[in-house]
Amino acid sequence: MNVKIPYGKDFVDLEVKIPHEVLSPNEPEVGDESGIISHALSNPMGMEPFEDFVKNADSLLIIVNDATRPTPTARVLLEMKVILLSHPDVKFIVATGAHRAPTEDEFRFIFGEIYDEMKDHIFVHDARKDEDMDYLGVSSNGTEMYINKMVRQAGNILVIGSVEPHYFAGYTGGRKSFLPGVAGYKTIEMNHKHALSNAAQSLALEGNPVAEDMTDAMEVLKDLNIFSVQTVLTADHGLYAMTAGDLFESFDAAVVKANEVFGTKFKKKGNIVLTAAPYPMDIDLYQSQKALENGRLALEDGGIIILVSKCRDGVGDDTFLNLLGSSATCNEVMAKTSECYKLGFHKAARMAQIGTWAKMWAVSDLDSDILKSAKLESQEGIQEAFDKAINIIKEQGKEPYAIILPQGSLTVPLIE
Repeated sequence: MNVKIPYGKDFVDLEVKIPHEVLSPNEPEVGDESGIISHALSNPMGMEPFEDFVKNADSLLIIVNDATRPTPTARVLLEMKVILLSHPDVKFIVATGAHRAPTEDEFRFIFGEIYDEMKDHIFVHDARKDEDMDYLGVSSNGTEMYINKMVRQAGNILVIGSVEPHYFAGYTGGRKSFLPGVAGYKTIEMNHKHALSNAAQSLALEGNPVAEDMTDAMEVLKDLNIFSVQTVLTADHGLYAMTAGDLFESFDAAVVKANEVFGTKFKKKGNIVLTAAPYPMDIDLYQSQKALENGRLALEDGGIIILVSKCRDGVGDDTFLNLLGSSATCNEVMAKTSECYKLGFHKAARMAQIGTWAKMWAVSDLDSDILKSAKLESQEGIQEAFDKAINIIKEQGKEPYAIILPQGSLTVPLIE
């Protein structure tokens, strides 16, 4: 059979002639998008309707995701347009975390039709500007919590997020828009160090130190008047569900919906796993690592994992690449990470961890030397890599069995 594998905005047909399973996010029935949005805004959890919330707010700060998330921010804002434009004091802040600022095209992707009207009211969070941060205290896990001053100055906040599994935070969305979304660099670095913990796993919230930091930050900020909008998308970025109202109630409800989409059962692990980072999650190698992280859950010890990602914007934050490239082996990477942590090292550690028990290959627009530094063996094409893996497994005297994740960044394999 042929399986369509995303590469950038295009698709490549992969011919598969061996026993295999194709794991994709589930395809739940999707209703009318406008109806889903308007119903959530009119019937929020634990709060007044959105229109009343805005009317009663003297000033309003809207926190939105950057372009590394497929959040349908533009679609949600379009439904809110009339209400927001009638308000005298609305500001936006793009929750970049430690990422770079959006490009012009990315601003238009995020804000859609309202961008030209509101661009003078849009601010971009810069985690490295210490002077822009307020100190909140220390979390229960020892993280020093700094957050953008605009958050506390606003008082009334609308946050728009999307909820899907996250390989070390448990889930994206909800409280994650604040930490790491608009947190200081030191805070993000300390929080992400907890990703090295075995408790920091996809779908895990309770006992997950990364997630606990986020909850602790919101406990300090509990006096803020926050209206939360949380979206859950299908694999093709259709709107499956939206929850609104109280930050934690809306997040918990969205998690239930996210599990219906992204948790995919499979029969047995494969000795070949091909996992793709779909657009826009293929923006760089740093973000594409999530597809590797999900793919590893379906891979046998000693197997071959093939990452497919265009990496349109290159490597991303190169801290993790520098660590990988400066180490001769994956085991050496693990040792260095435990000795001295910097933001980005968690990516290196989790990639290297796979490399200690499996072969890691990549099909990408990145230069082969860069991939080699990342402990990924560069391959010429998707079909070529897949066929090569089959031959290697056969040479080992094994029967090839493949697990294919066309939406690897968004699919969490759950063995039956």
